[in-house]
Amino acid sequence: MPEGVEQGQNANAYNRPHEDLREFIARTERAGELLRIKGVDWKLEMGALAEIIYQTKTQDPPAILFEEIPGYPAGMRVLAGATNSSKRLALTLGLPEPKGPLDVVRGYRDRMKTHRPIPPRIVPSGPVLENIDRDEAVDVLKFPVPFLHEHDGGRYIGTHDLVVMRNPEEYWINAATYRVMVHDRNTVGLWMSPGKQGRQIRDKYFKAGKPCPVLICCGQDPLLFLASGNELKFGLSEYDYAAGHRGLPYDLVLSELYGLPMPAHAELVLEGEMVPGDVAPEGPFGEFTGYYAGGQSEQPVVRVKRVYWRNDPIMTIASPMRPPSDFSFSKCVMKAGMIWDEVERAGLSGVAGVWCHEAGGARMFNVIAIKQAYAGHARQAGMLAASCQSGAYLGRFVVVVDEDVDPTDLFDVVWAMSTRCDPIEDIDFIRRMWSTPLDPRLPRGTVENSRAVIIACRPFERLAEFPRVARASPELRAAVAAKYAAILAKL
Repeated sequence: MPEGVEQGQNANAYNRPHEDLREFIARTERAGELLRIKGVDWKLEMGALAEIIYQTKTQDPPAILFEEIPGYPAGMRVLAGATNSSKRLALTLGLPEPKGPLDVVRGYRDRMKTHRPIPPRIVPSGPVLENIDRDEAVDVLKFPVPFLHEHDGGRYIGTHDLVVMRNPEEYWINAATYRVMVHDRNTVGLWMSPGKQGRQIRDKYFKAGKPCPVLICCGQDPLLFLASGNELKFGLSEYDYAAGHRGLPYDLVLSELYGLPMPAHAELVLEGEMVPGDVAPEGPFGEFTGYYAGGQSEQPVVRVKRVYWRNDPIMTIASPMRPPSDFSFSKCVMKAGMIWDEVERAGLSGVAGVWCHEAGGARMFNVIAIKQAYAGHARQAGMLAASCQSGAYLGRFVVVVDEDVDPTDLFDVVWAMSTRCDPIEDIDFIRRMWSTPLDPRLPRGTVENSRAVIIACRPFERLAEFPRVARASPELRAAVAAKYAAILAKL
């Protein structure tokens, strides 16, 4: 067994990680979590149908495989919502089948105690090289690129994507998710929020007056999307981080022009470069906050010179919208697990649970539950959750609750806020934190916001005397529920 495989995907009834997106889809279908829909148009219908499905079936919705897309070869398909359920997240990460989302969060937190990055293997070939379009043969619109929202500025080929760049100084590989809009057959626009690692890398090339080479992968293992859509520490490649979860290295092939590594089993990859001063209008785009925030702006374009694609490629998409969306749940789980891991690594004890709520776009309303052990414990937890790497970007509210409050239950959280929080004594503010033009509350051009840390815990000095919660004991509830099981079953 290869080194590290014991920590990866040998759970969920499989003794090895899925090899690629196609095997993941097959496993998802066997688990009863795939919805196949034929004949959906790329123009607005995919986005609207995803909105209807994911906002109607909010509990464990299926992944959607769009097939037989009008105007395109029957073999070209589009997958939405790949990891947007507890079961599919566990399947992706190689965790035991969960009973609920906190099982996945805890599984992630426990995994990170022993997680070690695994460098990739460079291989000479792979399915992604089955077809290569070069130079004048490039036409990204030969693929069913969706137009997701009515007021978008164009068709977006990159939403559930992997944008691969090499840091020109330390020479490590960054693979992150950024939105990519199609301008024409061989030109796309790439928007990256200020402060993001890809933006920093691009600016290093531009400052030196050099073009910035880039790969845009538009169909890949969903585990890579989970890695690429979150804030990892600077210098850690998403390839290495994701491989540490699967327990096996990724096989990568080098691109023809710039020698950038791409997954050997990727479905569709664009290769090109950004040149300083070569810009075009990008946006607007309906984003994960639920707004067309950020508007339209001049952004660098990528001149696409190569397209690598498998036979019958499957594109992966995410359709940001007013939550819940086709990826917001998976973002909540991953973000909660990462915050939990980071605050414990910072030395905080007593964490009972963390949850990032979909209503806040998995970033703007986060809850951490603790078992208080000393005065100031709750405030320390709130400050850490608000400022750690995974919680810093576009935060808004952090609520700290006691261990008897379920952080995933918004009613429970609001009850704790209403009964255990004194607004003057228990709400602190942090100013000028890392935000983004996607924040609808900020004036145009502003990228800093403030945070509220709300302590909705019983005061530590009054723990012993704080009024008892008016509810039956677990033992009494269990006894009564057993006695009247027949009646309760009819409810």
